[in-house]
Amino acid sequence: MAIVDVKVPQLSESITEATMLNWKKKVGEAVAVDEILIEIETDKVVLEVPAPSAGVLSEILQGDGATVTAEQLIAKIDTEGVAGAAAAAPAAAAPAAAPAAAPAAAPAAAAGNNSKAGVAMPAAAKILADNNMSAANVAGTGKDGRVTKGDALSAIKGGAAIPTGVPTQALPQVAAPSTKQDLGDRPEQRVPMTRLRARIAERLLQSQATNAILTTFNEVNMAPVMEMRKKFQDQFVKEHGVKLGFMSFFVKAAVHALKKFPAVNASIDGNDIVYHGYFDIGIAVSSPRGLVVPILRNVDQMSFADIEKKIAEFGQKAKDGKLGIEELTGGTFSISNGGTFGSMMSTPIINPPQSAILGVHATKDRAVVENGQIVIRPMNYLAMSYDHRIIDGREAVLSLVAMKDALEDPSRLLFDL
Repeated sequence: MAIVDVKVPQLSESITEATMLNWKKKVGEAVAVDEILIEIETDKVVLEVPAPSAGVLSEILQGDGATVTAEQLIAKIDTEGVAGAAAAAPAAAAPAAAPAAAPAAAPAAAAGNNSKAGVAMPAAAKILADNNMSAANVAGTGKDGRVTKGDALSAIKGGAAIPTGVPTQALPQVAAPSTKQDLGDRPEQRVPMTRLRARIAERLLQSQATNAILTTFNEVNMAPVMEMRKKFQDQFVKEHGVKLGFMSFFVKAAVHALKKFPAVNASIDGNDIVYHGYFDIGIAVSSPRGLVVPILRNVDQMSFADIEKKIAEFGQKAKDGKLGIEELTGGTFSISNGGTFGSMMSTPIINPPQSAILGVHATKDRAVVENGQIVIRPMNYLAMSYDHRIIDGREAVLSLVAMKDALEDPSRLLFDL
């Protein structure tokens, strides 16, 4: 027998622990080399753990939901094993078990294809315990077969649950005890935060507690950008293979302003102000697991096409959970586009250790006054939150005005005006 260890991959220096999600293979099943065995969630990204060798998964040392560290042993692969052999051994030994254990073993066998079957959610566990019932004998309808509060109440009302430790044959055929807890049309489910969601919460509170946050607003006439985009869209797609969106204009306008007002691109380190001589822009992206902010590096050296391609790549990676830790680390300024979801106005929260963030919103036709006349223009409200400890109101307002000027006259971006 040749055994190969499966270990947690190396984590980032700032990450000490990770959480095991769902094993994609069971003990006794064949695995191919580089086949994904399990996903591990850190507070930044979800990492995939591939099989280091082909063979049979002979042992799982850390189950779903376990907390692990870098390089920790989590499973073993038998490179000479035969698929199904490990699973068959326990089955063959079953007849030798004591007769009294047979009823208790039945539910486990029925849940053999679901590692979470028979696991009760906290509220459900309390209800079952109060009524001397076993979660192992209640059909779960929650995620991965977990027993929910509704399942527990239904089982008690219908007499389907089996009292803990009592053989099936000994159960009297009587109605289940009544309960005062009735969900009616107000169901609820309690689930633990994912590491990513907990990290988001931690950073937001950190930002609110450590930064002197103010927000300044301005409005932008997006007609010039829309006209330029319409004029060159087909040619841009043909040449670069990606659509010309609005975000590349916002990113370019932000860098244009940051060059004029370096404090907006700076950060605080202890009692020092660090002025960054580069422009790494974080783009807030919504993913199935929560908000992530991948970083566009050296944006001042990127073309419109480079920016659009990278943003599209980030969006797809976020959707697939494929963003790497290095893609989420750093950044000197961020942009959040709530307009994607229809937001008209917001006050974005700074992403520490950065000192400012731009909030972009939905572009809508609005009545505005130009030269004493009321006209209809496609307007967008911009909001920039900033850390007043190092950015004065003058710098904040003028930097946002610089972004507005660049968007209302995109030719400024070509001549750095």
